[in-house]
Amino acid sequence: MAQEKKTSTRAGARVEDRQAQLLDIAGRLFAKHGFQGTSLREIAEEAKITKAALYYHFPNKEALYERIVLHGLEMLLEHVMAATAQETTAVDKVRAFMLSTADYYTMNRDAWITGSNAFHTTHESISRTKGVLFRDQYEKHLRHCIQQGIKSGEFREMDPAIAGRLLLSSINSMWRWHKIDGPLSAHQIVEQFLEILMVGMRTKPAVVSTRKLAAAQA
Repeated sequence: MAQEKKTSTRAGARVEDRQAQLLDIAGRLFAKHGFQGTSLREIAEEAKITKAALYYHFPNKEALYERIVLHGLEMLLEHVMAATAQETTAVDKVRAFMLSTADYYTMNRDAWITGSNAFHTTHESISRTKGVLFRDQYEKHLRHCIQQGIKSGEFREMDPAIAGRLLLSSINSMWRWHKIDGPLSAHQIVEQFLEILMVGMRTKPAVVSTRKLAAAQA
């Protein structure tokens, strides 16, 4: 009985390893060629298995695509939630949100690109409802951090939704031009974005005009 359980455990581990390999290959090909431009035959050939063996793990191309996109969005949400939970001020939470997003992009670039394309395609077989839910939770968390900053006085009065869209727009399409082997990492680029954008978001100290200053000193 113990031997059977041990054998079953090893078999399960092999299946998980094979699925992880297939997801990695499919993610790379989807990122490079898109959903329509990638075939199951190409994925199977890259994995050095037959299409029949591929079907054992995933019934169709849509299942592979959906798994990559939904799992990627779920991981991204967990990543930023964990990063912001470690900070106390709203300014630091917004910074942690953006920088952890940049780090996730670096570590999971293929999944990021595949997920980005999923929301700009007419292909409807992916579970868009769940995907949109994860995306909305992700964006809502950034808005919540901004709202906290407005309430605490760290940020000036503004529309949190517009501010959130501005911040996210600086990173959402970065994969189109950012080079992995370029002079700056995604983290460093987003740090510079934040230095620029936060200037407009932070509460500015009251500005005393030179005329009023001169009158007060007289």
